[in-house]
Amino acid sequence: MPSAASGLLDRFGRRATDLRISLTDKCNLRCSYCMPAEGLSWLQRSQVLTAAEIFRLVRIAVDSLAVRELRLTGGEPLVRADLVEIIAGLRAAHPELPISMTSNAVGLAKKAAALKQAGLSRINISLDSLHPETFAQLTRRPFLDQVLAGIDAALAAGLTPLKVNAVLMRGINDAEAAELLAWCLERSIELRFIEQMPLDADHGWTREGMITAAETRELLSSRFVLAPDPRLRDGAPAERFEVRLPDSAELLGTVGIIASVTEPFCADCRRTRITAEGKVMSCLFSREEVDLLALLRSDADDDAIAARWQQAMWAKPKAHGMDHVGLDSADYVQSERSMSAIGG
Repeated sequence: MPSAASGLLDRFGRRATDLRISLTDKCNLRCSYCMPAEGLSWLQRSQVLTAAEIFRLVRIAVDSLAVRELRLTGGEPLVRADLVEIIAGLRAAHPELPISMTSNAVGLAKKAAALKQAGLSRINISLDSLHPETFAQLTRRPFLDQVLAGIDAALAAGLTPLKVNAVLMRGINDAEAAELLAWCLERSIELRFIEQMPLDADHGWTREGMITAAETRELLSSRFVLAPDPRLRDGAPAERFEVRLPDSAELLGTVGIIASVTEPFCADCRRTRITAEGKVMSCLFSREEVDLLALLRSDADDDAIAARWQQAMWAKPKAHGMDHVGLDSADYVQSERSMSAIGG
């Protein structure tokens, strides 16, 4: 086991400095690659981390465990009534900490300015299609106009650099890949395509149905020329590419591809996750969780909580195991949790 000064070190020499905290498991969309149409059984309010507990966890992470970056996730963070107050409290306690948020942007238009004023640094927004019918098919909700308004409001508020996350689904929105990239480039937004992961509540994911990173690059090449971004990846989940038009040297921007399944980046993973009910997940695909909420609600001091957190990360697996053999055999077992219940 590492000493307190070692931070969130694991057995393979990786040190987690990027903290993701889920504020809620609830969401106002029903994306087919994440949730069933009827939704899920939500946590009771008493089961979810309070604002004070979130403040304490972040303080321990920053002051004792060398965490240097915070992302607020869900579910959908915007459905949490005290979101602005949480961000304001975090910013007051940690003036220099980068604080970002992942959102579906439904309702963001009304809150973007307040979130920026409270201290949110920037935002990632999920957007899988620019077409109302396709958006509604994927999310099971007719809210595309709200999402686009939220993106405009985030840009106007200065929640930048703004990134858009998109999941391509075979036969549904995969033909829109180049169009979506062009739309983002026009607005100085960095688009990141994320391979569909086996984290859907319906357990309908298949390797054959997934659009791979290689296929995504091919789809984009129908309109653009991609070249590896010369900047260091530095632990980022997305492999970035410079984007140009054919026969042009002008750099239009960059695009990222997060290939968790086919081109995993486990060897340089620097993330630690806390679910909405206060459990540590050392890996997004892990079936093992370590409870911190019980400690938070006991007489345990900060050192005890930090030590339990370190133990959880020390046990982090070397890799998630989703190689071709594992997925095609009984060796790979999908997590019972969907993405909405984990927090990205």
